[in-house]
Amino acid sequence: MGRRDHYHVYVIELSKDVLYESRFRKANPGYVTGKPCVYVGMTGLDPDVRFDKHKAGIQSNRFVEQFGLRLLPDLYELYNPLSYDHARDLEVELAIDFREAGYGVWQA
Repeated sequence: MGRRDHYHVYVIELSKDVLYESRFRKANPGYVTGKPCVYVGMTGLDPDVRFDKHKAGIQSNRFVEQFGLRLLPDLYELYNPLSYDHARDLEVELAIDFREAGYGVWQA
Protein backbone atom coordinates (compact mmCIF):
# COMPACT_ATOMS: atom_id res chain seq x y z
CA MET A 1 0.00 0.00 0.00
CA GLY A 2 1.46 3.32 -1.04
CA ARG A 3 1.41 6.49 1.00
CA ARG A 4 -1.30 7.83 -1.28
CA ASP A 5 -3.60 4.83 -0.84
CA HIS A 6 -5.74 6.25 1.94
CA TYR A 7 -9.08 6.68 0.17
CA HIS A 8 -12.13 4.55 0.84
CA VAL A 9 -15.35 3.70 -0.93
CA TYR A 10 -18.33 3.27 1.37
CA VAL A 11 -21.99 2.26 1.20
CA ILE A 12 -24.72 3.61 3.46
CA GLU A 13 -28.13 2.02 3.84
CA LEU A 14 -30.95 4.53 3.35
CA SER A 15 -34.42 4.32 4.83
CA LYS A 16 -37.11 3.21 2.39
CA ASP A 17 -38.69 6.63 3.04
CA VAL A 18 -36.18 8.00 0.51
CA LEU A 19 -38.44 6.44 -2.15
CA TYR A 20 -40.93 9.27 -1.51
CA GLU A 21 -38.34 11.71 -2.90
CA SER A 22 -39.00 12.30 -6.61
CA ARG A 23 -35.33 12.95 -7.46
CA PHE A 24 -34.38 9.61 -5.93
CA ARG A 25 -37.18 7.74 -7.72
CA LYS A 26 -36.28 9.36 -11.09
CA ALA A 27 -32.63 8.31 -10.66
CA ASN A 28 -33.73 4.70 -10.08
CA PRO A 29 -36.30 3.70 -12.71
CA GLY A 30 -35.25 0.04 -12.41
CA TYR A 31 -35.68 -0.15 -8.64
CA VAL A 32 -37.03 -3.54 -7.55
CA THR A 33 -39.47 -3.33 -4.65
CA GLY A 34 -37.95 -4.77 -1.49
CA LYS A 35 -34.32 -4.25 -2.50
CA PRO A 36 -32.17 -1.96 -0.34
CA CYS A 37 -31.73 1.75 -0.97
CA VAL A 38 -28.12 2.87 -0.64
CA TYR A 39 -25.77 5.80 -1.00
CA VAL A 40 -22.35 5.09 -2.52
CA GLY A 41 -19.49 7.47 -1.85
CA MET A 42 -15.74 7.83 -1.54
CA THR A 43 -13.66 9.64 1.03
CA GLY A 44 -10.15 10.28 2.29
CA LEU A 45 -11.50 9.79 5.83
CA ASP A 46 -12.41 6.66 7.70
CA PRO A 47 -15.93 5.69 6.50
CA ASP A 48 -17.26 5.86 10.10
CA VAL A 49 -16.06 9.46 10.43
CA ARG A 50 -17.50 10.36 7.04
CA PHE A 51 -20.89 8.84 7.95
CA ASP A 52 -20.95 10.84 11.19
CA LYS A 53 -20.21 14.03 9.22
CA HIS A 54 -23.05 13.28 6.80
CA LYS A 55 -25.47 12.81 9.70
CA ALA A 56 -24.24 16.02 11.37
CA GLY A 57 -24.84 18.00 8.18
CA ILE A 58 -21.13 18.65 7.55
CA GLN A 59 -20.43 18.45 3.80
CA SER A 60 -23.42 16.18 3.76
CA ASN A 61 -25.54 14.62 1.09
CA ARG A 62 -29.16 15.50 1.81
CA PHE A 63 -30.40 11.93 1.35
CA VAL A 64 -27.81 10.57 3.79
CA GLU A 65 -28.45 13.31 6.32
CA GLN A 66 -32.21 12.69 6.27
CA PHE A 67 -32.44 8.98 5.47
CA GLY A 68 -29.05 7.41 6.31
CA LEU A 69 -29.38 4.44 8.65
CA ARG A 70 -25.98 2.74 8.85
CA LEU A 71 -22.84 1.79 6.98
CA LEU A 72 -22.88 -1.53 5.12
CA PRO A 73 -19.21 -2.57 5.48
CA ASP A 74 -19.79 -6.04 3.99
CA LEU A 75 -20.37 -4.30 0.64
CA TYR A 76 -17.14 -2.26 0.58
CA GLU A 77 -14.49 -3.21 3.17
CA LEU A 78 -12.71 -5.71 0.93
CA TYR A 79 -11.75 -2.90 -1.50
CA ASN A 80 -10.20 -0.41 0.93
CA PRO A 81 -7.80 1.39 1.15
CA LEU A 82 -7.38 2.70 -2.40
CA SER A 83 -5.65 5.38 -4.42
CA TYR A 84 -7.76 8.43 -5.24
CA ASP A 85 -8.20 7.40 -8.88
CA HIS A 86 -9.14 3.83 -8.02
CA ALA A 87 -11.62 4.96 -5.34
CA ARG A 88 -13.23 7.45 -7.74
CA ASP A 89 -13.65 4.76 -10.41
CA LEU A 90 -14.83 2.07 -8.00
CA GLU A 91 -17.48 4.40 -6.54
CA VAL A 92 -19.06 4.64 -10.00
CA GLU A 93 -18.69 0.90 -10.68
CA LEU A 94 -20.32 -0.07 -7.38
CA ALA A 95 -23.24 2.29 -7.98
CA ILE A 96 -23.78 0.80 -11.45
CA ASP A 97 -23.58 -2.75 -10.11
CA PHE A 98 -26.09 -2.04 -7.33
CA ARG A 99 -28.50 -0.33 -9.75
CA GLU A 100 -28.27 -3.27 -12.13
CA ALA A 101 -29.14 -5.54 -9.19
CA GLY A 102 -32.34 -3.52 -8.60
CA TYR A 103 -31.14 -1.45 -5.65
CA GLY A 104 -32.19 2.16 -5.20
CA VAL A 105 -28.89 4.06 -5.47
CA TRP A 106 -27.69 7.61 -4.93
CA GLN A 107 -24.10 8.31 -5.81
CA ALA A 108 -22.10 11.43 -4.93
